[in-house]
Amino acid sequence: MNAMNEFEKKIKKAEKTAYIATAFSVIASVLLIFSIYDPTFSVFGKKKVTTVYTEVIEDEDKIENGIHLRTGLIDAEGLMTVVNNCTNCHSAKLVTQNRMDVERWNATIKWMQETQNLWDLGANQEIIVNYLATNYPPLKKGRRMNLTDIDWYELKN
Repeated sequence: MNAMNEFEKKIKKAEKTAYIATAFSVIASVLLIFSIYDPTFSVFGKKKVTTVYTEVIEDEDKIENGIHLRTGLIDAEGLMTVVNNCTNCHSAKLVTQNRMDVERWNATIKWMQETQNLWDLGANQEIIVNYLATNYPPLKKGRRMNLTDIDWYELKN
């Protein structure tokens, strides 16, 4: 009988452990579901939310001093075609920092069509390339201008 009592005690202890494990699992599941539903949920309290207001340009196509304000592109023939086709996928800054000639602009567009899912530009491609090659051609200078008018001095040991 003594062995039977010990067996029953072990069963009751295992049963109690199973109930505790189940309770912890249910609590963890509820907390997980709640944190998925509300990602800002935190045991340590709500975080302060700060609202940031940005300036809204009333006229998105406004040009001032020969520059399209929204994009920073130079106002010239083909500007709006470039804005409508190029700035849908990337910033105008990416366009202005990549100065290229007609051949390289065409190669870049072909690469974007083959690898980046750029649509067929049709007749707009010539307008876009002419605008870019005219207004953002490659620069002929190196990384920096040569130093001039320098008073050199000799180092003494």
